[in-house]
Amino acid sequence: MAALVAGTSAAIGAEAVIVLARAPLELRAAKAETPLLMTSTGADAVSGPAVMKAKDGHFWAEGEVDGRKVRFLVDTGATAVALTPQDAQQLGIDTAKLQYSSKVVTAGGQARAATVKLASVSVAGAKLDDVDAVVIEKGLDASLLGMTYLGRLSSFQATREALFLRP
Repeated sequence: MAALVAGTSAAIGAEAVIVLARAPLELRAAKAETPLLMTSTGADAVSGPAVMKAKDGHFWAEGEVDGRKVRFLVDTGATAVALTPQDAQQLGIDTAKLQYSSKVVTAGGQARAATVKLASVSVAGAKLDDVDAVVIEKGLDASLLGMTYLGRLSSFQATREALFLRP
């Protein structure tokens, strides 16, 4: 049986997930701003940059879109990356000129959306170019990291405490 330990190091400015198992442990480094993982070298090992589960039980990802920071709620039930109008404006998208011609269903009900193309989206070291997204006109509380990003990764895997993304 393995035990999972998560923590933050102020000394190196990084978060870590440690999986304690009977097998020897291995440290795999990532960027200092990206959570790190130490895991066993067994067949079921999961390692690499990760998005840590927040205290509210959700995976909140600090990402970069076209070089600018965006906070995403990871949502495998969202067909597309969905931006709030506020996040879209911070990315330099003129929301007043968008065509909100698509109808989408959100957790809050139906909404209108405009399609956009994001030059790049990077989360936990997993960077993808030319990501399809939508800007939701009204009713979205947080931008969503949906399947137009997640579905293009070679893999993503969730554990109880972390979400691992592989480009």
